[in-house]
Amino acid sequence: MSQTDAAREQAFGPRAARLLGVMARVAGWRPEDFWAATPADVAAVLAGWIDESGVAGFDRAALSAMMEQFPDG
Repeated sequence: MSQTDAAREQAFGPRAARLLGVMARVAGWRPEDFWAATPADVAAVLAGWIDESGVAGFDRAALSAMMEQFPDG
């Protein structure tokens, strides 16, 4: 195994854990749901969070504006 392959293998774990966290928050997936899903399943769920132009529909600026308009007191 080349050094590049080994680095990719080591990077997979943390990346998979981050993606699992995203899918848990976005779709309510449990770990077993995530590991049973295909990459196409994940892409289909995440596609709902991006408009057809490819731009995220809700960014940090929009969140900040909403938080100012509706403070939690």
